[in-house]
Amino acid sequence: MTLSMKRRKVWFGHALSIVTILIALLAFFPIFWMVVTSFKTEGDAYTSPPTIVFKPTLENYQIALQQSHYFTYLGNTIVITFFAAAAALLLGIPAAYSLAYYPRRRNNFTLMWVMSTRMLPPVGVIVPLYVVFKNLALFDTHLGLILLYTTVNLPLVIWMMRSFFADLPYETIEAARIDGATLLQEFGYVILPLALPGLMATLLLCVIFTWNEFFIAFNLTITQASPLSVFIVSFKTSEGLFWAKMSAAATLTALPVVIAGWVAQRQLVRGLTAGAVK
Repeated sequence: MTLSMKRRKVWFGHALSIVTILIALLAFFPIFWMVVTSFKTEGDAYTSPPTIVFKPTLENYQIALQQSHYFTYLGNTIVITFFAAAAALLLGIPAAYSLAYYPRRRNNFTLMWVMSTRMLPPVGVIVPLYVVFKNLALFDTHLGLILLYTTVNLPLVIWMMRSFFADLPYETIEAARIDGATLLQEFGYVILPLALPGLMATLLLCVIFTWNEFFIAFNLTITQASPLSVFIVSFKTSEGLFWAKMSAAATLTALPVVIAGWVAQRQLVRGLTAGAVK
């Protein structure tokens, strides 16, 4: 490689790094602006052009936390997210295990059919879902959203965990079988520990998808089971749109997931680079 070619390669690497940083800044800017707006008064939030220098206030957070039943919505979200993610894993992991280690002739068709249910737009099924929920007394209940989010997350769990199981060294599993391990022992003591990074990544993605979902929750709840995504919309009233208070509510809603992602980032990166997402 000539000197000029090396220089071109170095300059190309620098240019690519700059473009990557710019894209990251563009992606982060809406989050940054949301947090900044949450510390503004409603008057400062509505100014045009936007106010850069302002006196910060915690009034919006005080209203969101104390006067808007934030912790009620947070409790609903935690209950729905926990049970929906747990149910999706309990149902999806055995299915993924079967598809990975006991393949059948129509495995590929089964996987595509499972994933096709994830591609269905929610707006196309919201009316029949509303009718079903009303007739089964599931409307505005935790159980209704848990069942629905379980079915929504199930294709993701099956696809990701099946990929992780298929990438595990089969010799280790054969050794466990030769040693006389039962199916439950093989699954609990050999396979799951090896697939732990993938399991953590799958769990975190299920939590994020459930935590952030808005459209279904907005249409199938009123007050009793509304999650935090619906809580944000409560600041759009007949009196107008309260940007600063909505930004504070959105910040409080995103904060638990951001903290969870930050804490589990090592497991998430290991899981996503181990073969589940290709």
